[in-house]
Amino acid sequence: MAAAAPGPWTPTAPLTLIGKPGCHLCDTVRTVVLALAEEFGVGVEEVSIRDHPDLAAAYGEMIPVTLLDGAVHDYWRIDADRLRAALVRRL
Repeated sequence: MAAAAPGPWTPTAPLTLIGKPGCHLCDTVRTVVLALAEEFGVGVEEVSIRDHPDLAAAYGEMIPVTLLDGAVHDYWRIDADRLRAALVRRL
């Protein structure tokens, strides 16, 4: 009997960065996400599309992707002021 395929990935933190190793844009976005997460005291989860086929299918050409509460906030680049405003509204 074959093992069951893993289910779709679901976020476990308020902020999520979806990327992959060696992605220079991901490195830039990570810096902003981590700084704002610290400023607002929220958790961050980083996920590689290489580990999750469903994320690779959904976002493979869009990384890095930033999620806020499980919804896409930005992709490719990040606007720190926009993310900060979204985090303020979330309070």
